[in-house]
Amino acid sequence: MLFSRGADGVPAPSPLDFATLALPATPNTCLLTPSTAPGAGHLHRDPFPVPVDDAFAAIRAVAAAQPRTFPLADYPERRQAQWVVRSRLMNYPDIVVAEVAPAGDGTGLWLYSRSLIGRSDFGVNRARVLAWLTEFEARLRRG
Repeated sequence: MLFSRGADGVPAPSPLDFATLALPATPNTCLLTPSTAPGAGHLHRDPFPVPVDDAFAAIRAVAAAQPRTFPLADYPERRQAQWVVRSRLMNYPDIVVAEVAPAGDGTGLWLYSRSLIGRSDFGVNRARVLAWLTEFEARLRRG
C-alpha cells in the first residue's frame, strides 16, 4: 500500500452502508452525518436545501479539487463515491466515502474519512471532513 500510487494497492471496496456502519474504537476516523439520521457520528449537519443530484455533483467536485485524492469507487445509483487520499510525506492511504440522500426536508450528506494504517491520525481525518464540508457548502452557495 505504501509503495503504490493513487488508488493502487488499496483493497477493492464495496458500497458502504451507513445505516449499519460500526465505528471503530481507534481515534483515526471521522464521520459526518445529517442531524436527522439515526446512529452515531462524530459531526452532524442539518440537511441542505438542494436536490440530491446537485449535492452529489458538488461533493464529487470537491473531491476532484483535492490534492493527492484519487477515485476508488463510484456507485451512482446509491449516490455514493469513494476516494483514496495519500498523505504528502509518507504516502499513507486514507479512504473517504461520501453519500447524499434525501433527509428531512432536504438532502443529507454522509462523509466518512478513515485511515487504513495506524491507530492515531493526529486529527487529519476530522480536519479533512471539516475542510470538505466547508468547500461543499461553498459550492452549493455558488450554484
